[in-house]
Amino acid sequence: MTKKGDYAFPFVNACILLAVAAATLFPFLHMLAVSLSSNDAVLAGEVTLFPKGFQLKLYANVLADTRVRSGYVNTIVYVTLGTAVSMIVTSMGAYALAKQKLVFRKGFMLMIVFTILFGGGMIPTFLVVNSLGIVNTVWAMALPTAVNTWNLIIMRTFFANVPEELEEAGRMDGLTDLGIFARIVLPLSKPILATVGLFYAVAIWNNFYSALLYLRDVDKFPLQLHLRNILIVPEANITQAGGDQQLPKKSLQFATIIVSSLPILLVYPFLQKYFVKGALIGSVKG
Repeated sequence: MTKKGDYAFPFVNACILLAVAAATLFPFLHMLAVSLSSNDAVLAGEVTLFPKGFQLKLYANVLADTRVRSGYVNTIVYVTLGTAVSMIVTSMGAYALAKQKLVFRKGFMLMIVFTILFGGGMIPTFLVVNSLGIVNTVWAMALPTAVNTWNLIIMRTFFANVPEELEEAGRMDGLTDLGIFARIVLPLSKPILATVGLFYAVAIWNNFYSALLYLRDVDKFPLQLHLRNILIVPEANITQAGGDQQLPKKSLQFATIIVSSLPILLVYPFLQKYFVKGALIGSVKG
C-alpha cells in the first residue's frame, strides 16, 4: 500500500531544488537581460528577466576593448598551461599515494591533509614565488596553485579502486610503473580526469588573486583581473567608441561579466557526463 510520505518527500525535494535553481539562475538571467536591453529601459528600471529594446551595442563595446581581447588570450594560455601542469602533478602524486607499498605513505598523507586546515599565508607564498624568479611570468599563474589537496585526495581514492589484477597483467607484459600508469590506469580514469580537470580549469579561469600578487605588466593580466578593475575601479570603465551615447555603467559591467563567464559555461555540458560519475567514484572509498 502506498503511503502519502512516499509522494511527499519527492515533491518537497523537487520544490527545494527548483527554488535553489531559480535563485542560482536569476542573477545570471537578470544580467543577460540588462546587457541586451536599451539604455532607456535600463535607466528606467524596467528590466528584470527579459530584455526590453533589444540591442547588442554593449557587447560590441566590450569586445572592442583591447584589455578584454588581451585578457582573453592571456586567460586561455594560463588555463591551458595551468590545467596541464596541475593534472600531471596531481595525477602522478595521487597514483603514488594510492599504492599501499609506498614508503612513508601515511606520513605523506598526514602532511597533505594538514594543508587543508593550515596554509603558509600570502607573504610566505609570495617570498617562495619571488625566490623562484617566476614573478611577472606565465609560470606565476600555473605553479603556485598547481595542486589542490581536495582534488588530490579524490583522485587518489579513484586510483585506489583500480583492480590490482590489471596492473599485475601489465607487469607480466613488461611494463614499468610509469608504463602501467600511462597505458592502463589513465585510459580507465577518464571520468575522474575530466572532473578534476574541470575543477582546475574553472579555478584558474576565475583566478585574479594570483595575477594581482605576481603580475606587473598590464599586457600579461588575465581577463578576470581586467574584469575586477572594470567592476571596482571607477576610472577603468570601458571606453565608448566613436563618441556614442553614454552607456549605463551597470549595463557595461553586466555585459563584461557575461562575456567573461560564457566560455567556461559552454565547456561544462561536454564534460557533464563524466562529472557526476567521476565525483561519486572518487569519493566512495577513503
